[in-house]
Amino acid sequence: MKLSLGRLSSYRRHKLAAPALMIIALLSIGTTFSIASALPSTSKMEATAQSTMIDEGKQIFARGCSSCHGLNAEGSSIAPALVGVGAAAVDFQVGTGRMPMADMSQQAMRKKPVYNAEQTAALAAYVASLAPGPDSVNDAQLTWERDGNTAKGGELFRTNCAMCHNFAAQGGALTQGKYAPTLMGVEAKYIYEAMITGPQSMPKFTDKTITPAEKLSIIKYIKAAQSEPALGGASLGRVGPVTEGLLVWTLGLGLLIGIAVWLASKAR
Repeated sequence: MKLSLGRLSSYRRHKLAAPALMIIALLSIGTTFSIASALPSTSKMEATAQSTMIDEGKQIFARGCSSCHGLNAEGSSIAPALVGVGAAAVDFQVGTGRMPMADMSQQAMRKKPVYNAEQTAALAAYVASLAPGPDSVNDAQLTWERDGNTAKGGELFRTNCAMCHNFAAQGGALTQGKYAPTLMGVEAKYIYEAMITGPQSMPKFTDKTITPAEKLSIIKYIKAAQSEPALGGASLGRVGPVTEGLLVWTLGLGLLIGIAVWLASKAR
């Protein structure tokens, strides 16, 4: 053992020991760097995928949207600019089938989407790359079932939304032939995106106006209203006393007129 240690010690004192160790260290570092460089990093892969998605979205935009919104989304006399609207606005408008539309002078109605989910995501990525704006909502943010408060959401809805959408979220008429659509059956992500983007006549509710937690509570209230049973009979769309009164007057007056006619015919 002493001999081995002595021999090792003599090797360490050799004049070529230091250069040899330096060469070995440099070779090890160079080999490790080469291997690491050859393996694509996660960030590079994500950047490449994002760039590919943006390019695809740009092509879709050029084919289906540029005739109204301009080649560079700068807008035109018949359609607004999309620079700065963010991915959320595209996801809402295209995902609900409101865009593209043939007549831009009319209110956009919900219909079957023209583009699938992948194409919609590509369009949203392209528009988002033009300028900062609200990002589209993902499932991780939509924790309304767990974090929402139905009572608080109802209070917020009646304060900020009921004057257009009706207190039961059934929709209602607006001025100049426009209307606020019903929220029954609308996906939670589109309700959230509508609040942060303010489509058409709807105001935009920023996180300072209505916090993300409060938005989740509003969604929970809407979903509760959607699943609420009509315990009192026919709900008549839950549009309020006007419809109920009209039904009573129509049936009541019709019945009274029928009785009057019958009595008059009997008196002859």
